[in-house]
Amino acid sequence: MLRTAILILSGNAATSALMLARNLVIARLIPVADYGVAATFAMVMAVIEMGSTLGLQQQIVQSKRGDDPAFQAALQGFQLLRGLIAAAALFVLAGPIADFLAIPEAASAYRWLALVPLLTAAQHFDIHRAQRRGHYRPMLLTGALPALAALIAIWPLSRLVDDWQVALWAVLLHAALGVLVSHLMAERRYRLRLDRAEMRANLRFGAPLLANAALMYLVFQGDKIIVGRLAGMEALAVFAMGMTLTLTPTLIGAKSVQNLFLPKLSVAHGRADASAHRQLAGATFEGMFLTGSTLLLGTVLIGPFVVTALLGTKYASLLPLLIPFALMNALRAIKNGPSTVALSAGQTDNGFWGNLPRIAVLPLSYWALAQTGSVVPVIWLGVTGEAIGLGVALWRLSRVMALPQVGRAALTTALVLVAIPLITLAAPGTLLIWPIALLLIAAQLVALPHLRAYFGRPQIGTA
Repeated sequence: MLRTAILILSGNAATSALMLARNLVIARLIPVADYGVAATFAMVMAVIEMGSTLGLQQQIVQSKRGDDPAFQAALQGFQLLRGLIAAAALFVLAGPIADFLAIPEAASAYRWLALVPLLTAAQHFDIHRAQRRGHYRPMLLTGALPALAALIAIWPLSRLVDDWQVALWAVLLHAALGVLVSHLMAERRYRLRLDRAEMRANLRFGAPLLANAALMYLVFQGDKIIVGRLAGMEALAVFAMGMTLTLTPTLIGAKSVQNLFLPKLSVAHGRADASAHRQLAGATFEGMFLTGSTLLLGTVLIGPFVVTALLGTKYASLLPLLIPFALMNALRAIKNGPSTVALSAGQTDNGFWGNLPRIAVLPLSYWALAQTGSVVPVIWLGVTGEAIGLGVALWRLSRVMALPQVGRAALTTALVLVAIPLITLAAPGTLLIWPIALLLIAAQLVALPHLRAYFGRPQIGTA
C-alpha cells in the first residue's frame, strides 16, 4: 500500500509541479499585466468545465458496471457530446467574455480555447477504469507527459510570441497531447455510444456534482473575477499567482489521498463492511489533515524564497499575502476529507453544502475590495468561508454515518493552523519558526493512527 501511495503522490505531484513550473516560467517571461490576461484563460476554461461536470470518470471507477464495455462506451459517448456543447458555447461567448473583463484583444484567444473542452472530452476512459484494479500508471502518465511537453514548449513558443499568447498555445498543446496519451495507454478499442437511458442516469448521478461544480467555480474563480474586474490585470496576476503557489500543493495532496482511498472506501461501503469503512474514513481524514498542515508549514519555510528566486521583484507584493493564501487552501484541503468519505457512501452533495459558506462571502469580498482597494480582506474572508464550510461538511457527513475518531489528528492540525499564522504575523522573519515548525511536524506525524494502521495492514478495504 505504501508503494501505491508513493506512486499516486509522485505522479500527481509530477503533473502539478510541471504545470506550476509552466506558470512560473510564463510569469517570469512576460509582463505582469500579460500574465493577468493569461490567468483569465484558466477562469474561462473553468466555467466551461464547470458546466459539464457530471462525474463520468468517477462512475467508471465507482459503479459496479465499470468494467462493462457497453457502459464505458456510453460514458465516452456522453462525454464527447458534452465536450461538443461546451466548445460551441465558449466559441459563441468569446466576445462577450472578453468585453466583460475589459480585454477585447483576448476574444480570439477564447475562441481558440474552445478546442480544449472538445479535446479533453475525447480522452479514453480506460485510464480511469484501470484504477478499479489498482493500476494508476495510465492515469498518471496521461497527466504528466503532456504537462512535461507543454513545459518544454514554452521556450520555443516564447521565441515566436512574447505576451499572453505563450500561455494560450501551451494550453492547447497540453490538451491535444492528453488525448493522444490516453489512447496510447488504453487496453480497449475506443467506442462511442449514445444511450438516452444511460444519459438520464448520468444526469441524475451528476446533478449534485454539477451543482457543486458551479459552487467550486465561484470558490476558485469568484475572487479572481472580482479582483480582475475591480483592480485590473496586474492585481489579478499577483492574486492568481498567490492562489497558484498555495493551491497547487493542496491539489496534489488532496487528489492523491482521494485517488488512493475513494476506490477502497467504495468497496468497503458496497460490502457493508462498516469496520473497514470507518478505518479507511479515519485514514482519509488524517491524509487531508496532513496535506493542510504540510502546505502551511511549507509556505512559511520556503514560500518567500520561491517567490523571490523564481519570480523576481515584480511579484514582491505577493510576499505578505502568502500566509493567508496558504491558510485558506489548507482548510480547503482538510474539507476534502468529509467530501471524499461522503462520496463513497453515496452522499454526492456534501461538497455542495461545504462550499456554500465560501460563496456567501463573495458579496462581502466585492464590497471590501471596492471600499479598501486591497485584496487582503478578500483573502481573509475566503479563510472564514472555508472554516465555516468545513464545519458544514462535517455536519452533512454525520447525517449518513458516524464521524471517524480522529481527535488527536484534528487537535494537532488545529494547533498548526492557529499557531503558525499568529507567530509569523506577530514576529515576521523570526528564526524561531524553524524549530517550532519541526516540533509541529513531529506532533502531526505522531497523531495519525489510522493512516499508520492503513499502511501497516494493506488488506483493509482491498478488492
